[in-house]
Amino acid sequence: MALKPLSSLPTTPLPIKRALLSVSDKTGIAELAKNLHESGVELISTGGTAAAIRDAGIPVKDVSEITEFPECLDGRVKTLHPFIHGGILARTSHKPDNDELNRLNIDPIELVVVNLYPFKDTIAREGITPALATENIDIGGPTMIRAAAKNFAHVCILTHPGQYEGFTEELSSSKSIPFSMRQSLARVAFQHTADYDAAISTYFNKLEENDLPEQLTLSLPKSAGLRYGENPHQKAAVYGEQGKFIDCFHGKELSYNNYLDIDSALQLISEFKEDEPTTAIFKHTVPCGVASAGTLAESYYKAFETDKVSPFGGIVIVNQTLDMETAKAIDEIFTEIILAPAFEDGVSEFLSQKKNRRLVRLLELPGKTDVLNVKSIFGGALLQQPDHGTVGKNDLRVVTKRKPTEAELKDLLFSWRIVKHVKSNAIVYAKNRQTCGIGTGQTSRVDSSEIAVQKAIKENFSLEGSVVASDAFFPFSDGIIAAAEAGATAAIQPGGSIRDEEVIKAADDRDMTMIFTGIRHFKH
Repeated sequence: MALKPLSSLPTTPLPIKRALLSVSDKTGIAELAKNLHESGVELISTGGTAAAIRDAGIPVKDVSEITEFPECLDGRVKTLHPFIHGGILARTSHKPDNDELNRLNIDPIELVVVNLYPFKDTIAREGITPALATENIDIGGPTMIRAAAKNFAHVCILTHPGQYEGFTEELSSSKSIPFSMRQSLARVAFQHTADYDAAISTYFNKLEENDLPEQLTLSLPKSAGLRYGENPHQKAAVYGEQGKFIDCFHGKELSYNNYLDIDSALQLISEFKEDEPTTAIFKHTVPCGVASAGTLAESYYKAFETDKVSPFGGIVIVNQTLDMETAKAIDEIFTEIILAPAFEDGVSEFLSQKKNRRLVRLLELPGKTDVLNVKSIFGGALLQQPDHGTVGKNDLRVVTKRKPTEAELKDLLFSWRIVKHVKSNAIVYAKNRQTCGIGTGQTSRVDSSEIAVQKAIKENFSLEGSVVASDAFFPFSDGIIAAAEAGATAAIQPGGSIRDEEVIKAADDRDMTMIFTGIRHFKH
């Protein structure tokens, strides 16, 4: 017999006469059981949950008393029985269901309190085998949760200790649970089981080293609602575990655009986490200046010199503890967000004097084990591995007659790490581990190069003796010729153009040295 449509489901408050409690996380369960007992609710429970309730001096029946069948298979089978699921799934507002309950001697269950085996916590521990992981896959729990959530018109489902207080207050004051509350709890319950199943399927994908699964299953908790998205007319929220990576301890809540900027900054500074003092300045997810130096203050000044206009209202990220000298340098203009792994004594108090500024502590930097990149597109999504491609000295191929000097090589590797985080077409000029000009997001590589050169000229930078990095190959020799005319003496690029020989010759003719990396860093 088909269920009646939702519009005809009973929306009247639900008195609670009988409850089934079976939880892995026993936080607050004894207190909840006490409140239910005092409200005249009959309690049914299993294993350790029943023991915890009895230890609190509260009467409770074992599920085996109801089913007249013992728990078996090491506790794997306890609640999978018609006397349990008939009681949960019965539509008690529907006379044929009540008649059938009477005929089968099944009593309704109006409240189900279940949370699941800690599968995520289990697989996060060191040395967990597939056998132990699969033993922590709950079967009876999700079945009860889904049954109760499906029948929310007649049953209330609790899946988290954080729900107990609100439920108890409602039951105490109204002697029943309203339809709206049951519906909301059912929604949370289905989200709970969906998240649980997503964790399990993700684990099995990892077991099989299946990086691109046939079914993309994402389950991320809502971290915070945001005031708006990229623009005020767009709704937005942030999902995931941002608190694992950053702690915004001063200033207004981070916005949608703030999160985008911070993500770009984290990705770039991860390239320099074990390097000498390094500062990166970002605006609209694009680096507008990066430098490494002997001190953090010096690295900031050098980064700022790349572009003295764009940093206003931007963000600054450093790879070392932020000291007062550097803090005062940053404070010379308005900087919206400052990120550092730590702040010296007095620095956060000094920087906090500007109320519109956000101060963010870096707790952890993104690593090579982070989740895949997902981008929404029409009709679905694109999925790819993060760009963790790197090159070292031994990976480089010198393709010109002249080899790079030691100083040029350092600058080439420095600029290569930065160009990876500049939007294509990307061009970065650098000298003495300092960006001199950055060209980004143009439809022509030559245009990007010209913008980078113009920025350097605007800031009175001499590009004589600089190096140039390109995120993809130079398709024609004009890009290398333009770089040489600007003063660059060395270039780093992936190589792979059908005109590579033409490009190499142009470099040789101008006594430039050029390196092919064999790896591309497009960033759209």
